[in-house]
Amino acid sequence: MSECDTDRQVTEAQRAALKLANVDESDRNAALRSIADAVREHDEEILAANAEDVTEAEAMLERGEYTRALVDRLKLDGAKLESIAEMVDSVAGQDDPLGETLSARELDEGLELYRVAVPIGVIATVFESRPDALVQIAALAMKSGNAVILKGGSEAKESNRTLYRIIREATDEHFETLPDGWAQLIEAHEEVDRLLQLDEKVDLVMPRGSSEFVSYIQDNTQIPVLGHTEGVCHVYVDEEADLSMAEDIAFDAKVQYPAVCNAVETLLVNGSVASDFLPGLVERYEDAGVELRGDAAAREIVGVGEATADDWRTEYGDLELSIKVVGDVYEAVEHINANGSKHTESIVTENAETAETFMTGIDAASVFHNASTRFADGYRYGLGAEVGISTGKIHARGPVGLEGLTTYKYYLEGDGHLVATYAGEDALPFSHRDLDAAWTPGRRSTE
Repeated sequence: MSECDTDRQVTEAQRAALKLANVDESDRNAALRSIADAVREHDEEILAANAEDVTEAEAMLERGEYTRALVDRLKLDGAKLESIAEMVDSVAGQDDPLGETLSARELDEGLELYRVAVPIGVIATVFESRPDALVQIAALAMKSGNAVILKGGSEAKESNRTLYRIIREATDEHFETLPDGWAQLIEAHEEVDRLLQLDEKVDLVMPRGSSEFVSYIQDNTQIPVLGHTEGVCHVYVDEEADLSMAEDIAFDAKVQYPAVCNAVETLLVNGSVASDFLPGLVERYEDAGVELRGDAAAREIVGVGEATADDWRTEYGDLELSIKVVGDVYEAVEHINANGSKHTESIVTENAETAETFMTGIDAASVFHNASTRFADGYRYGLGAEVGISTGKIHARGPVGLEGLTTYKYYLEGDGHLVATYAGEDALPFSHRDLDAAWTPGRRSTE
């Protein structure tokens, strides 16, 4: 596709965004339910397209060009498609994020200021491997009134094309209210490079990938970037942990689905319980096919491979895990803050003070107590779905759902008020009184 085509798609998305922001919630929800139904109705077509991608990806895996984790994330099946459809229905069932009054304040009698949630505008997303991400992102964009530009990885080309076409066809029924062009699909790397230059038309870029990939996006655009980078997640087993609970949590966090960013990559174990805890867990891991590495202290207790300095900062995305024995919660916190990716961390302990020390000391988007890291997910958080998990601190953090796709405007309702009234020697004072009121066009509070 040419540079002109990319410019045209972005311009169409920009025009659509201005209209979509004013589409009634009932129409947006109807479109979403139509998308969910279409995913179910076209399951065989979607799976056939996905099978083409998987076949090619398996061949790339054999040549050493793809990882097993990437191939696993790529695969769809009937259960996965149903979960995608359920996710879209869940987004439709969420409260409308638009038009909510976030704050209201009286500046003076009859002069009232409202801060109201509105869409961001045009959102561009660049993601790899998981074709279900395309549907999640499109659904959240629709619900939040944002136009969206979708760029998936070449490994999921056929899956993404098919899902995109089905989404657009499903929303054709609603084109009387929904603007054409609200969702756009781009495919080539050159299109991404051109997209990153269009800072006057694109309001936010959300890349999902490695730190190097997110850094490339940040270094090559003036558009604000909300990055979803890798997940180097940890579970710390404290000296006062329920060891049976800790074993189940550590196992779930690694084995339940190792290819995702919220799976644990490093297990930290307090030295006072390591000898009691590690042998049973290691046996369980090995039965599940997990390749294990450990520091010197861990290797004195269990027969695992040697962990290198690089292992502590590696997202395996597979059945691999590193184990480190630490002296106390402070050493665990220090190790995580030095080596983690600020994604999700968990402590297992029965001591509330130790849990507080860990949870307040860790610099991460999500920090858990006595729970698997795998809970770090927009759907599980009740957000309906997520466009990604932000490991940064500005605008949105953690799983980014509908709220993370909105910003706000200030609406001021007056009755002929003039600034001159509040200036000079005879200036009237502002009341600056908070109101418990929602903005309605043309009306002021009766408080």
